[in-house]
Amino acid sequence: MSLTQVHGALANTVMYYFIILALWGLFRFFRKEGISSNYWGALAIGEILILAQGALGVILWLGGAHPERILHFLYGLIGALVIPGLYLYTRGEERRQVMLVYGISLLIAVALIVRATMTGG
Repeated sequence: MSLTQVHGALANTVMYYFIILALWGLFRFFRKEGISSNYWGALAIGEILILAQGALGVILWLGGAHPERILHFLYGLIGALVIPGLYLYTRGEERRQVMLVYGISLLIAVALIVRATMTGG
Protein backbone atom coordinates (compact mmCIF):
# COMPACT_ATOMS: atom_id res chain seq x y z
CA MET A 1 0.00 0.00 0.00
CA SER A 2 1.48 3.34 -1.04
CA LEU A 3 1.61 6.40 1.19
CA THR A 4 -1.00 8.06 -1.02
CA GLN A 5 -3.34 5.13 -0.43
CA VAL A 6 -2.71 5.30 3.33
CA HIS A 7 -3.49 9.03 3.21
CA GLY A 8 -6.77 8.29 1.42
CA ALA A 9 -7.69 5.44 3.75
CA LEU A 10 -6.98 7.59 6.79
CA ALA A 11 -9.18 10.32 5.31
CA ASN A 12 -12.05 7.82 5.19
CA THR A 13 -11.30 6.72 8.75
CA VAL A 14 -11.36 10.33 9.99
CA MET A 15 -14.60 11.00 8.11
CA TYR A 16 -16.40 7.98 9.60
CA TYR A 17 -14.98 8.67 13.04
CA PHE A 18 -16.23 12.26 12.93
CA ILE A 19 -19.67 11.03 11.81
CA ILE A 20 -19.76 8.74 14.85
CA LEU A 21 -18.65 11.58 17.15
CA ALA A 22 -21.30 13.90 15.70
CA LEU A 23 -24.10 11.35 16.07
CA TRP A 24 -22.93 10.45 19.57
CA GLY A 25 -22.94 14.14 20.51
CA LEU A 26 -26.43 14.68 19.11
CA PHE A 27 -27.63 11.50 20.85
CA ARG A 28 -26.30 12.78 24.18
CA PHE A 29 -27.89 16.18 23.56
CA PHE A 30 -31.33 14.66 22.93
CA ARG A 31 -30.92 12.50 26.04
CA LYS A 32 -30.28 15.74 27.97
CA GLU A 33 -26.71 14.78 28.83
CA GLY A 34 -23.59 16.89 28.79
CA ILE A 35 -20.09 15.97 27.71
CA SER A 36 -18.64 12.95 29.50
CA SER A 37 -15.02 11.98 30.01
CA ASN A 38 -15.50 9.27 27.39
CA TYR A 39 -16.55 11.88 24.85
CA TRP A 40 -13.55 14.07 25.70
CA GLY A 41 -11.30 11.07 25.11
CA ALA A 42 -13.00 10.30 21.80
CA LEU A 43 -12.53 13.92 20.72
CA ALA A 44 -8.82 13.69 21.57
CA ILE A 45 -8.53 10.53 19.46
CA GLY A 46 -10.32 12.29 16.60
CA GLU A 47 -7.88 15.19 16.77
CA ILE A 48 -4.90 12.82 16.78
CA LEU A 49 -6.32 11.04 13.72
CA ILE A 50 -6.80 14.23 11.75
CA LEU A 51 -3.34 15.52 12.73
CA ALA A 52 -1.83 12.22 11.56
CA GLN A 53 -3.75 12.69 8.31
CA GLY A 54 -2.26 16.17 7.95
CA ALA A 55 1.25 14.93 8.73
CA LEU A 56 0.94 12.31 6.00
CA GLY A 57 -0.26 15.02 3.64
CA VAL A 58 2.78 17.16 4.41
CA ILE A 59 5.09 14.18 3.83
CA LEU A 60 3.40 13.50 0.51
CA TRP A 61 3.64 17.15 -0.50
CA LEU A 62 7.33 17.29 0.38
CA GLY A 63 7.80 14.13 -1.68
CA GLY A 64 6.33 15.84 -4.73
CA ALA A 65 2.74 14.59 -4.62
CA HIS A 66 0.58 17.71 -4.93
CA PRO A 67 -3.23 17.84 -4.72
CA GLU A 68 -5.26 18.82 -7.76
CA ARG A 69 -6.48 22.01 -6.11
CA ILE A 70 -4.82 24.21 -3.52
CA LEU A 71 -8.12 24.34 -1.59
CA HIS A 72 -7.28 20.83 -0.41
CA PHE A 73 -4.88 22.36 2.14
CA LEU A 74 -7.45 24.87 3.35
CA TYR A 75 -10.11 22.21 3.91
CA GLY A 76 -7.60 20.05 5.75
CA LEU A 77 -6.41 22.90 7.94
CA ILE A 78 -9.92 23.97 8.87
CA GLY A 79 -10.86 20.34 9.57
CA ALA A 80 -7.90 20.01 11.93
CA LEU A 81 -8.88 23.19 13.78
CA VAL A 82 -12.53 22.23 14.39
CA ILE A 83 -12.10 20.32 17.66
CA PRO A 84 -9.58 22.72 19.29
CA GLY A 85 -11.65 25.67 18.05
CA LEU A 86 -14.81 24.22 19.58
CA TYR A 87 -13.01 23.66 22.85
CA LEU A 88 -11.87 27.27 22.93
CA TYR A 89 -15.31 28.54 21.88
CA THR A 90 -17.12 26.54 24.55
CA ARG A 91 -14.36 27.13 27.13
CA GLY A 92 -14.32 23.41 27.89
CA GLU A 93 -17.82 23.48 29.37
CA GLU A 94 -19.68 20.21 29.74
CA ARG A 95 -23.29 21.44 29.66
CA ARG A 96 -25.95 19.81 27.52
CA GLN A 97 -26.09 22.72 25.04
CA VAL A 98 -22.40 22.21 24.26
CA MET A 99 -23.21 18.72 22.97
CA LEU A 100 -25.42 20.29 20.31
CA VAL A 101 -22.58 22.61 19.29
CA TYR A 102 -20.16 19.68 18.98
CA GLY A 103 -22.66 17.49 17.15
CA ILE A 104 -23.53 20.07 14.50
CA SER A 105 -19.97 21.34 14.14
CA LEU A 106 -18.59 17.84 13.66
CA LEU A 107 -21.15 17.24 10.91
CA ILE A 108 -19.83 20.39 9.23
CA ALA A 109 -16.31 19.02 9.70
CA VAL A 110 -17.41 15.84 7.90
CA ALA A 111 -18.51 17.99 4.96
CA LEU A 112 -15.08 19.66 4.98
CA ILE A 113 -13.38 16.26 4.99
CA VAL A 114 -15.49 15.09 2.07
CA ARG A 115 -14.67 18.29 0.21
CA ALA A 116 -10.95 17.87 0.97
CA THR A 117 -11.13 14.36 -0.45
CA MET A 118 -12.77 15.70 -3.61
CA THR A 119 -10.11 18.36 -4.13
CA GLY A 120 -7.19 16.07 -3.35
CA GLY A 121 -7.41 14.05 -6.56
